[in-house]
Amino acid sequence: MTDIAPLIDPFARAISYLRVSVTDRCDFRCVYCMAENMTFLPKKELLTLEELDRMCSTFIRMGVKKLRITGGEPLVRKGIMTFFEGMTRHLDSGALDELTLTTNGSQLGRFAKDLYAAGVRRVNVSLDTLDDKKFADITRWGRLPQVLQGIEAAQKAGLRVKINAVALKGFNEDELFTLQSWCAEREMDLTFIEVMPMGDLGNEDRLDQYWDLKDLRARLGERFTLTDLDERTGGPARYVKLEETGQKIGFITPLTHNFCESCNRVRLTCTGQLFMCLGQEDMADLRGALRASPNDDRLEDAIRAAIALKPKGHDFDYSRQGVAGQMSRHMSHTGG
Repeated sequence: MTDIAPLIDPFARAISYLRVSVTDRCDFRCVYCMAENMTFLPKKELLTLEELDRMCSTFIRMGVKKLRITGGEPLVRKGIMTFFEGMTRHLDSGALDELTLTTNGSQLGRFAKDLYAAGVRRVNVSLDTLDDKKFADITRWGRLPQVLQGIEAAQKAGLRVKINAVALKGFNEDELFTLQSWCAEREMDLTFIEVMPMGDLGNEDRLDQYWDLKDLRARLGERFTLTDLDERTGGPARYVKLEETGQKIGFITPLTHNFCESCNRVRLTCTGQLFMCLGQEDMADLRGALRASPNDDRLEDAIRAAIALKPKGHDFDYSRQGVAGQMSRHMSHTGG
């Protein structure tokens, strides 16, 4: 096979990280991600598992080294383990450095051992509260004990677990140190994420929910010695180390810190749309190119044309009057 030129965007950033939503469906209805009565995509619009394999394999051949599987909730997709098992060959060959996923944790009890066997070594679990009632309120359909059991199963299977918590003013502010100490006891890193203006979520007011992570970090600094880390994991998080616990705390701040200058990732939806930026509406339809021909030449051309349109950055900004740069699509469509 001849070498393929790497994917380089117009700002000289090599694209080495692909996030793939394998389904828009989920067994939760988190208030900042979905409406309670979601209308899901017809199954015929979704890429089949075989098409997802072919799509991801093409990106890997073009230089993607890290593959993160998202949803919706990726583990509710029927037969999804056949996809993970298929990607194992790219880990074995060395073409892919890491295969990982973001999950709500509800299905980890069922799949943790199989994920480890497929080559997954770490997972991100979305968990905003350790309070049963608040968890039920924010997920609408979720049950906290099931998630906690899933996290325990993941760790027993050998998976490294990182917790992602959306910072929500008036909701989990009072749990900052509860979450931090709970993670420390279990040797789990913790990343806080600013709430983003995604989708039409009915009664949820993003301006009221917005908790500036500079404030959150300052509160941590009152109790711990924080050391900034240069470490990056290919994502947008900035990290500090809590010297007293050795714990790593991440901050994802799309609104107060522009992390676009080092962006090396693109997002593929479950319908084959490629979003070059989470905070822009521009996208490329790769499904048509994939289905147009049994060989991958047309798909490779479509991918390269899409990367050539990757913008320099996004436009999220909370102002006093409203939300600028607000996105109309739901997070579950693009992939968390």
